[in-house]
Amino acid sequence: MRGFPPIVPYGADQTIYLVLEAGPDAIVRKVERTDFETIVADLLSGQFRDPIEVVAFNTLEHWTEDLSRDVAREIQCRCDIEGQKVPDYLEDFVGSRVG
Repeated sequence: MRGFPPIVPYGADQTIYLVLEAGPDAIVRKVERTDFETIVADLLSGQFRDPIEVVAFNTLEHWTEDLSRDVAREIQCRCDIEGQKVPDYLEDFVGSRVG
């Protein structure tokens, strides 16, 4: 079994956002972010090319939440406000969550 380094420091009371992205042969876990705004900005700037899911979690409070729909709606909203179409690399992600 492959070992992955811990992404949340022990005892940290913070929410971490993780983007799961499709890779060529399997799902690849990408780098975590510490806030919702950074996730949306990173997706719009092309730092993730084929996102599948966005998950938030907090190890101290023991909760997780799938935020994919919220992120997709925010991306769609920002593109609508700017009068631009959703970038090609995000169309599947946004389309599957927003409709």
